[in-house]
Amino acid sequence: MRPRVRDGMRVAACGALLSMLVACALPAREASAPGAAVVVPESRPGVTIGYLDAPAFDSRALLPAPPAPGSAAQAHDDAIAARSLALHDTARWRQATVDADLTFPAAEPLFACALGVEISADRTPHLVRLLRRSLADASNAGRAAKDHWQRGRPFVRNAAPVCTPEDVERLTTSASYPSGHTAIGWAWTLALVELAPERSDALLQRGRAFGESRLVCNVHWHSDIVEGERVGAATFARLQASPAFRADLDAARTEIAAQRAAGATPAHCDTETVGLRQSPIPAADDRD
Repeated sequence: MRPRVRDGMRVAACGALLSMLVACALPAREASAPGAAVVVPESRPGVTIGYLDAPAFDSRALLPAPPAPGSAAQAHDDAIAARSLALHDTARWRQATVDADLTFPAAEPLFACALGVEISADRTPHLVRLLRRSLADASNAGRAAKDHWQRGRPFVRNAAPVCTPEDVERLTTSASYPSGHTAIGWAWTLALVELAPERSDALLQRGRAFGESRLVCNVHWHSDIVEGERVGAATFARLQASPAFRADLDAARTEIAAQRAAGATPAHCDTETVGLRQSPIPAADDRD
């Protein structure tokens, strides 16, 4: 009888160990577990933890120095800033104000029209988690460059209004180069293009316009936007090695397909289309 008891004990021990291993694996499998609650990890309420344990790369090594005062590049930035000021209190300004809010759930529908389906924590929870977590990664990625160059923002020089006056005090002491909003928006754009390549034109246009909203808001220079896109692209490339990111991509792809099948289209797209008709960038401008 004793061998059978020992065998039973071994089986029980192996079963317990297997349960522990499965439990430890749950966070990585969480995105694909049917019926599981989609939890967004936070370091504290409202502060999302990204997919990456540290900044994706050293943005000081990735980016060139910002334009020097008096340079031709700064003159180019000045010209586009002046053009952007002409859009104050227009439909484009109002859309830029919408684009400025990266808190959730306010940020959920920002790319919904370009994607062609509604984005919400209720309907596309894995996609929303992907947006929130990649936001944290793209934001972290540019901080080293911001801290290193400490470039001042346009409104500090021109004293013109910004889209979010409640943020003026914080933005005055926050470095401008590169644009964190643009890095976030471009990382989102590339992720969404991977999820819905048939919508790539609309998504890429929306990603470009999302960055340009920071020009319209008078809080970033043109070169901040260009290099913000570079940071966003580099962040997206780095995220490819994250199993949790890839799992959320797979789950989000299924959610998007379900929304298309259900005919769930966004309701605010006419307003957004009108708001994005004007661009602060001259049509012949070479963004390279």
